[in-house]
Amino acid sequence: MTDRLYYTDAYLSDFEASVLQRTDEGRRVYLDRTAFYPSSGGQPFDTGDLGGIPVIDVVDEGDRIAHILAEPLPGNQATGRVDWARRFDHMQQHTGQHLLSAVVSDLLGHRTVSVHFGREASTVDIDAPRMSAEQIRLVEARANEIVVENRPVAVSFEESEQASGLRKAPGRQGTLRIITIENLDRSACGGTHVRATGEIGAVFIRKVERARNGIRLEFLCGGRSNRRARADYDLLTTMGTELSASIDELPGLIAARLAELKEAGLARRELEAQLDVYRARELYTAAEPDRAGIRRVVHRHVGGSLNQLRGVAQAFTAMPLAIFVAGTEHPPAVMVATSADSGVDAASLLKVLLSEVGGRGGGSARLAQGNVPGREQLESVLASFEEETAKK
Repeated sequence: MTDRLYYTDAYLSDFEASVLQRTDEGRRVYLDRTAFYPSSGGQPFDTGDLGGIPVIDVVDEGDRIAHILAEPLPGNQATGRVDWARRFDHMQQHTGQHLLSAVVSDLLGHRTVSVHFGREASTVDIDAPRMSAEQIRLVEARANEIVVENRPVAVSFEESEQASGLRKAPGRQGTLRIITIENLDRSACGGTHVRATGEIGAVFIRKVERARNGIRLEFLCGGRSNRRARADYDLLTTMGTELSASIDELPGLIAARLAELKEAGLARRELEAQLDVYRARELYTAAEPDRAGIRRVVHRHVGGSLNQLRGVAQAFTAMPLAIFVAGTEHPPAVMVATSADSGVDAASLLKVLLSEVGGRGGGSARLAQGNVPGREQLESVLASFEEETAKK
């Protein structure tokens, strides 16, 4: 059995221990005592070194803890050193999660159903159908008020049948490790935590999104919150410099630029539509009508997609007795458009053309498109249509 030193002292980062067992050629080590926290309860494992050898994973195996090392550990005694920066960051995030979940429960009556502690940010899933921006600001403000109050955070061990006032019913019987934030929260938890709420640092709810049947809050605490605030500020400063505006002026300036872009986009689409009509008329005029008076065009489009030809195809077949067939190479694809008075169903014609080369596609009676296996098959489809056109 491994004595879990972090249960009673999360601030212990250096310790001495005896090696009880080695496996995996000495790279999987079991100690009589350890300060290394294993992955558990959503909290990531600690890193650091054991006997000067990097610890790359820590695994909870029930009664004992396995330390996975970068190379074999010699000797029967070892000094362990926990990466304190990583440990304290996890302590801030985990205690911050307890604080945030308790505040959400107190203010809004919503229960935390799951948590996840990530490398860059952490999340809590709340059983709420929705949370308004005002509610989010209220929760964040109250959590930071409690941080400033610097309430004590205590660790105790209590029997499950005697433990009262827990925010969530324990999932097991026997002795429970209880984390208590004074006059706010009592939760059964095996993770590492700070001694007082002031050590959590600033609590920042950065994102709110739907998750399953509830709401997911992405949050940052302490050093992570400070680094994110600095990164966001630097980004806004850079944007302000590029736009010759102060940070406070950016919202109005960006809104104005977006309006300009929308207006420019509408104007561009109008010009493209006019150009499509011009190109379609040019193609229509150049096409010789067959004996039935139908004008047929085969258009090979180089370096673009079929979507770029949709306007031309529709403009072409808006004119009398017209059939428009186009092909693109990247990816190999075919489009067929027909005028209503041509008597030709575009989807049916496309099906015939594609069936000969193993292509697939579909559409309506007036416009259809599909893909072919390759460039050779594309050329075969277009050539086949050209030959058919020549006969007529």
